[in-house]
Amino acid sequence: MKGPVLIDLDDGASGQPEPTPAAAPPVPDLVPRQASMQKAAALAAARPSPLTRWFWGLLGALLTLILSLTAWSALTALISSSPILGAIAAGLTAALALVCLAIITREAAALFRLGRLDRIQSDAGAALSSRDLGQARVVLDDLERLYAARPDLGWGRERLAERRADPLDADALLSLAETTLLEPLDQRARREVEAAARQVATVTAVVPLAFADVIAALTSNIRMIRRIAEIYGGRSGALGGWRLTRAVLSHLVATGAVAVGDDLIGSVAGGGVLSRVSRRFGEGVINGALTARVGVAAIEVCRPLPFIEARKPSVTRLVQRALTGLFGGSKDAADM
Repeated sequence: MKGPVLIDLDDGASGQPEPTPAAAPPVPDLVPRQASMQKAAALAAARPSPLTRWFWGLLGALLTLILSLTAWSALTALISSSPILGAIAAGLTAALALVCLAIITREAAALFRLGRLDRIQSDAGAALSSRDLGQARVVLDDLERLYAARPDLGWGRERLAERRADPLDADALLSLAETTLLEPLDQRARREVEAAARQVATVTAVVPLAFADVIAALTSNIRMIRRIAEIYGGRSGALGGWRLTRAVLSHLVATGAVAVGDDLIGSVAGGGVLSRVSRRFGEGVINGALTARVGVAAIEVCRPLPFIEARKPSVTRLVQRALTGLFGGSKDAADM
């Protein structure tokens, strides 16, 4: 038998170094993954078709009618067979009805307060555009009534009452209200946005379960929006909070604000390096940035006054402050 054949490639003659596995390009994803926050925003902002709304509305009305008739029949039968047990069941039914009425009243009050914020914001915008001092003073009275029961704003209300006669134009008057009443609320709202962005980024990077990052992003953003509304005086209930969340996310989806590219990763928290080390870490930074964008939109929606002299929150700085040290980000992020 013949021996093995040896072929000398003669690397020195070609002048090219021998390839190594380290120099090989990374394997691309066969199925591109969309950021979890984009999925969550699309899910929350999607509006059902009219046929779907009619279906669920009619189904809910039919189930309510069936349950009411069944409960009434059971209650009357129990009263006729055993008056004592029937009286107990009637008392429990009445208590349940009172609790349901209290829940409905609370939800109606929450919707009213959210509508009140929208009205004050609309009136303030009209006063600024028309430079109407009288309308600005009406807006100021509405703000004072809105925050009359807030002990944390007592100093701001006193200072505003002392200086409200000094400004002679609408811009200066509303700027005074912004600096005295809304500045501490803006700081609290920014902290809520930073906390939500940090939580979403951490869950996305650490938890490897499917759809866990989507669920975490959706729940964290809903909770963040509700807390921002409460900070500015909204006190949104379950129904009002969901309507507010859909309004914020629908605005983001319509304006394309949730569409973020890889350039944003490189601008905050050293994401350019992280995206090469771990795709999950890079996606965590993206989801944190998208959560910050949702938070900025929620601040704009819930804030009773538009930004006049105060600086609008920057998404990049919010993400830098939220993710400093978490993914090896910059340690000298500037204050807002």
